[in-house]
Amino acid sequence: MKIVGVSGALAGWKTNVMVHHVLEATKQINSNAVTELIDLRDVEVEFVRGEPLAFYNEDTFQVVNKIIEADIIIFGTPIYQASITGALKNLLDHLPVNALKQKVTGIVTTGSVDKHFLVSEYHLKPVLSYLKGLVPTISIFAHSESFNDVNEIVDQALIERIHALAAEVTQLQAGLNK
Repeated sequence: MKIVGVSGALAGWKTNVMVHHVLEATKQINSNAVTELIDLRDVEVEFVRGEPLAFYNEDTFQVVNKIIEADIIIFGTPIYQASITGALKNLLDHLPVNALKQKVTGIVTTGSVDKHFLVSEYHLKPVLSYLKGLVPTISIFAHSESFNDVNEIVDQALIERIHALAAEVTQLQAGLNK
């Protein structure tokens, strides 16, 4: 089972930490899982121009294909102005309509305003569903207060939700593989 995590943050580390924790939790559940974390600050995904994928740079081509080849994708993003990051939306715009068919797509978001938890439900989930992704019932929102000054998770309830998401995505993907 191949699991790819995408951190859509271009600043800060909370989203990266959350996605990393979900990937580690899935490996605890399924020791055969192969995970990879794609941090969008480390790659140069070109702006979508409406051209075939082969016309874009190597980073764009590789990131899109890693997502297409994965069984489970964990999408993480901070919430800015009640929306996902432009970097993540740009990446999602590169994906073909059926790119996430037969794939489980977990969602983790971070933010400093409590009501931003709704962004995953009303913005990101519809996009993933449009791309034919299977979105679990659990998505995770972490408030800035869930982290200490060095971006370590200090909220035990958040750790429990991370493990619950990892269990659900693993179980859903196992069901798809039957």
